[in-house]
Amino acid sequence: TRANLKAFEKDDSINLLASLEKFDSEKNYKGKSDIFSRRTVKPHKAIDKVETAADALAVSIAEKAKVDLEYMSKLYGKSVNNIVDELEGAIFNVPGTDEYQTADEYLSGNVRRKLRTALSYSYDKPEKYDSNIAALKAVQPTDLTASEIDVRLGATWLPVDVVRDFMYTTFGTPRYVQDSIEVSYSEYNSEWRISHKSLDKSVNAVSNYGTKRVNAYKILEDTLNLKDVRVFDNIYDDGKEKRVLNKEETAIAQSKQELIKSRFASWVFSERNRRERLCRIYNERFNSVRPREYDGSFLVFDGMNTEIRLRDHQRNAVAHAIYGGNTLLAHTVGAGKTFEMVAIAMESKRLGLCNKSLFVVPNHLTEQMGIEFMQLYPAANILVATKKDFETANRKKFCSRIATGDYDAVVIGHSQFEKIPMSTERQCQIIEIQIDEVIESIRFAEEHNAENFTIKQLEKTKKNLETKLKKLYDQSRKDDVVTFEELGVDKLFVDEAHYYKNLFLYTKMRNVAGVGQTEAQKSSDLFMKCRYLDEITDGKGVVFATGTPISNSMTELYTMQRYLQYNKLSEQGLSNFDAWASTFGETITALELSPEGYTLVGR
Repeated sequence: TRANLKAFEKDDSINLLASLEKFDSEKNYKGKSDIFSRRTVKPHKAIDKVETAADALAVSIAEKAKVDLEYMSKLYGKSVNNIVDELEGAIFNVPGTDEYQTADEYLSGNVRRKLRTALSYSYDKPEKYDSNIAALKAVQPTDLTASEIDVRLGATWLPVDVVRDFMYTTFGTPRYVQDSIEVSYSEYNSEWRISHKSLDKSVNAVSNYGTKRVNAYKILEDTLNLKDVRVFDNIYDDGKEKRVLNKEETAIAQSKQELIKSRFASWVFSERNRRERLCRIYNERFNSVRPREYDGSFLVFDGMNTEIRLRDHQRNAVAHAIYGGNTLLAHTVGAGKTFEMVAIAMESKRLGLCNKSLFVVPNHLTEQMGIEFMQLYPAANILVATKKDFETANRKKFCSRIATGDYDAVVIGHSQFEKIPMSTERQCQIIEIQIDEVIESIRFAEEHNAENFTIKQLEKTKKNLETKLKKLYDQSRKDDVVTFEELGVDKLFVDEAHYYKNLFLYTKMRNVAGVGQTEAQKSSDLFMKCRYLDEITDGKGVVFATGTPISNSMTELYTMQRYLQYNKLSEQGLSNFDAWASTFGETITALELSPEGYTLVGR
């Protein structure tokens, strides 16, 4: 009842109290919870003896979350060397370390890189790594052939010299200007540049592959940068200069753009050495990962309500989050994501993989989350925020309770999460990095004679970032609340994560459906906190849950990867959206009916 809830609202055990009653979907009282009629929590009995090395391995994974040979030796009563011999093929020594990993872990991930590492260590100790090499060779991905690889102009993994050779060959660039007309690529903003585009006045440049208004080199540059070619006329209206799209010239230029694309498609794999080289690059970079299968059947779930049993897919999802790092739980509605998150938090703490979990859920679901948490783990020590806790007068006290309390988990609402700031020092550090990247982009643009419009846009971005930085430096914080870093949180769970899809991205593409550059403050705040957790947990501290990870646009997939796989994207050279889009997607220029139904709009 409301009166009882009000009486206990400042007590941390309010959720335990609320979980003593059962309610139906209409929130009508059904009766007392299971704890009144049966045992719901049983003490965990750790296994102290096993009969086989395989059993010792299963117990080690369940109790230690890793292959702990000393622990296994005590359980089995045999030496470490004997256990290693018995488990040959089930566990592998990681070359250059004393660490052992299970076969499912070692024989997954970037197996091409792991094979190279094993081969390099085998020169000194060939017999030690024979089994590693044999097992890794057996799981190498089958190389994709040219017919299975789709290469487009603008793909950032294409070597610059390949693009240059295509340009010279197709346009018949005269030798006397080849030293001046050069192709370059900037990794800072994934931008391609062709210098001195107007030097070539040949028929190919201004007629066959270009037009008098926009030559072939400019069209190629736009294509490399995933832009559709456009031709504008400057007109004067009431004394003011305006740029108006020339539809006829644009249509001609875009037909030349399609011609260049088709020429590239037929040219790129036509020569044997080039074909083999590009296939090798692609397979090494994008076809080296073997996905890991996660088995949660051996998990213990100490402290879980004995009347509740997780389904197989839920147990496997828990194993994925515990052993596989940042995780997206994208099950459909009703598949049990809430219990999965709770089990991940509690099992991670039992295994010593985290100390304090923070659950961020829609504001109206905080109390329900607290009740469901206690239903699954009746003995858990959790703290659930109320609306009052984040009023200005109470916020400092509540954040201090989070920081000073030894809670298994803390549950807060989406809007409350935003009110817990990152430290000023970290915010300044991130903005300074962004400013350095913009400065480098400006330098690259100036060196390659970029359009004034591009440079002005970059200068504007730099100025906005500098203003933001100055505000952070000058502010005397009145609300000196405990910062996110000081809470002691090392595991973050975000429910209904699709609410955070409006994360800013920079792109050179124009007028592409679904590619927006608007930024929601709550999204950039979450991104900053995810990056912090990646630093302190080595990419294992964030779990998202949503039934609709992609609802309107493929850019939402890129956004999810930025939150959860930022380091992986950077490692692949795909942290910039244009690099990602050029590798995995293709922009298509088409006409479509406008909503009014009487005009056609581009794109």
